Amino acid sequence: MSENKKVKSVHWADINADKIMREKGKKDHYTCASGVTPSGTVHIGNFREIISVELVARALKQKGENVRFIFSWDDYDVFRKVPKNMPEPELLETFLRKPITMVPDTRGNNESYAQFNEKELEGLLHVVGVSPEYIYQAPRYQSSEYAKGIRTALEKKAEIKAYLDEHRTTPLADDWWPVSVFSSFTQKDTTTVLGWDGEWGLTYRCDETGNEETVDLRETSIVKLPWRVDWPMRWALEDVDFEPAGKDHHSEGGSFDTSRNVVKVFGSEAPVTFQYDFIRIKGRGGKISSSTGEVISLRDVLEIYQPEIIRYLFVGTRPNTEFAISFDLDVLKIYEDYDKCERIYFGQQPINEKKKAKELRNYELSQVGEVPTEMPYQIQIRHLCNILQSNGGDIDAVITSLPDVKADQIPRLRNRCECAWNWVKNFAPEDFRFALNTPGTATIEMTEAELAAIKGLTEEVRKMDSHTEKSMAEAIYVVAHDHEVEPTELFRLVYQILISKEKGPRLAGFIMLCGKDKILPILEAAL
Repeated sequence: MSENKKVKSVHWADINADKIMREKGKKDHYTCASGVTPSGTVHIGNFREIISVELVARALKQKGENVRFIFSWDDYDVFRKVPKNMPEPELLETFLRKPITMVPDTRGNNESYAQFNEKELEGLLHVVGVSPEYIYQAPRYQSSEYAKGIRTALEKKAEIKAYLDEHRTTPLADDWWPVSVFSSFTQKDTTTVLGWDGEWGLTYRCDETGNEETVDLRETSIVKLPWRVDWPMRWALEDVDFEPAGKDHHSEGGSFDTSRNVVKVFGSEAPVTFQYDFIRIKGRGGKISSSTGEVISLRDVLEIYQPEIIRYLFVGTRPNTEFAISFDLDVLKIYEDYDKCERIYFGQQPINEKKKAKELRNYELSQVGEVPTEMPYQIQIRHLCNILQSNGGDIDAVITSLPDVKADQIPRLRNRCECAWNWVKNFAPEDFRFALNTPGTATIEMTEAELAAIKGLTEEVRKMDSHTEKSMAEAIYVVAHDHEVEPTELFRLVYQILISKEKGPRLAGFIMLCGKDKILPILEAAL
């Protein structure tokens, strides 16, 4: 789809784009914002906000508007807790209450713990089609770029306090200040603001050392605004038109509630917004929590899902609806749902007109880049998993064995193979997994009738080139009947011989899939 093509508003991203244009009026450009504190691994719940903003920004662009998509790293926040998944926790504990940009990277060679988390996500976002303009808050604060905003907050202290108190059961203390200070003596935020001279001078005391100091807001690197003041200050400075937030921020009295009022002291108004819900995880342990380190990250999800399918999960779910990222058998259904959407887009799957427009838009927004002009190569995910297992995970062998694959289709197909194999190895149920035995591995005691039946099946496998899957299935039943063996018992014997299990994939299809060269030596060795 060309960027200037007008799109019909059938999708929630388009509807929100229309709302932004309606409420903010005609502008040279619209600013869409997102942000995360790199206090730990950025989890898939954080990604929901990021992809939601990208989708609305994309919808605005496709309506012919200029869009600035900014992503703020709130990396001048306080390091409050050592995540459980971090090496050298004793060292990291010595940095508690300091800015997270001062915390060392004990996992790699980055300048800081914060930068490790930033670079990890930035290296993956483009893979799923998200390319924002990154803003790092630490250098902005440290270069006093927000000095005017901080002074405004000090000037409007009483108004800000009144707005915050509206949503508090206990009012803020009379000596509350709308700023915090990292002590120049300890680098920690364990400080007390003592006074402000009405211009640029702020005096504070370091609570650990007792030292007092007056700093110039235009030159200092240690003063910052607390979250509920910082957020609306940046809305005003960046002229933000749209920014969603999670349930916690959107709850009554939450930070969005207070910020929509506090932003007035900075001479601006709150952006258009919506609330997005939490994400559950199915089929894999781990609570989503950056501070504990027990998280599911975008990298984790990319190991199981193709980038387009990750986008499809979020595209097809309204932001205010809770849903699950699945690692269990639901993975197969999600792939099948995406493939069906793709077939609908290319006119290869019937659908009623009422649903068609929605499915077409879902497919368009699910693509990382330009929408394909030709139907991509499709292979049913369950079948692909079986082919991979029958080839011991050899992706090159699998791709070579598939008919009619074009060269330009291989990269996406290879990615699907990699994801499918990762799922089989790490998350597929035990009864779904199998590996072909090497000839002679399985030693099965059989009756004379059973042995004769296996010999009969072996003869049918020798004639495989003349069989279809249907005729092979019929032949298996004939063999069982002719040798007076129950079909279910024959199936059990063959599975034990081939994969050392009581059951497995549909037998005729499985034999045809693996091929004569693999199946015949195993059956012959069992005779």
